[in-house]
Amino acid sequence: MGTLAVAALTLWASIGYAKDEVRTSPQAATRTYAQNFKDMVLATCIATAYKNDKDAAIDAGSSVSALRDWTYYDLDKAPDAIKALVESYLARDYHNPLADAEIKDVRFDMLKCLDLYHSKELDAQVRRLVSKPNHTYRQDNPKPANTQAP
Repeated sequence: MGTLAVAALTLWASIGYAKDEVRTSPQAATRTYAQNFKDMVLATCIATAYKNDKDAAIDAGSSVSALRDWTYYDLDKAPDAIKALVESYLARDYHNPLADAEIKDVRFDMLKCLDLYHSKELDAQVRRLVSKPNHTYRQDNPKPANTQAP
């Protein structure tokens, strides 16, 4: 078998493995608590922004619930802090003259959520509210040797 064929089979096998891994479990358990906290805030922002779109709000809200399981943070202070930060970003009045002319009443809520996700304010919340920000759920909760990871 030629070198190119071996390389192609190796790549195909690794793609197949990665594809199977994606199907079996969210990857949040392998990300740091800091990253999961930021993901949870982003999902909260999306759920809040699209609360009138039932399917989007349910999906984002379910994602928030799942991420709570894989994040170690201050449960007393974080909910109010997250809510206040999300509301402050969604209250922003963004305009784009090109888009405003084409689509009436566009709010740019997704853009606001992305700006929140990349904000210094969210980074400050992570530093203040997330315990062990560089740890992962799997690191702190190792699986027994004979079980598969979710």
